Amino acid sequence: MGREAKIANDLFYVCSVIEQIGRDTKNRRADVVGLLGEKEITRILDLADVLHCEPIATTAAELTQKQRIVDGDFDNVANCKYTVPKVFDIAKVYKRLIVSVAGEREISPVAALIEIYSSWVSGKIDDYNSSMYFENPQYLYESYLAGEPLRE
Repeated sequence: MGREAKIANDLFYVCSVIEQIGRDTKNRRADVVGLLGEKEITRILDLADVLHCEPIATTAAELTQKQRIVDGDFDNVANCKYTVPKVFDIAKVYKRLIVSVAGEREISPVAALIEIYSSWVSGKIDDYNSSMYFENPQYLYESYLAGEPLRE
């Protein structure tokens, strides 16, 4: 009562790890998801309640090494002209969208996660100079369904 579902909390953790890896390695979040792969994302999701005990940065560093994720050239933090959103702020945006899409389309959370991070919306959320990451969840969901931002 009053708490979000376990799966939503676990998805929040997975999205936080993806965001941290992306920032640490300067990779697009879609690329991080691709490099982790469905099997590893599923494993992280399954173990999220245990992995929560470790700092996000520790888990991200271990996964970066394990999956051999090399540095890229996408530095949305350095390119941000405004206040950089926190890792957890971005993770929350993704988590909400994943929960909405998975529930509405009746697909697994991992399938929704991969779909969303692989779509156009990921590039918009990861552009910290745009307003997309701080739009309300319903607007973001409706834009995602429309295949483009409903307004710019």
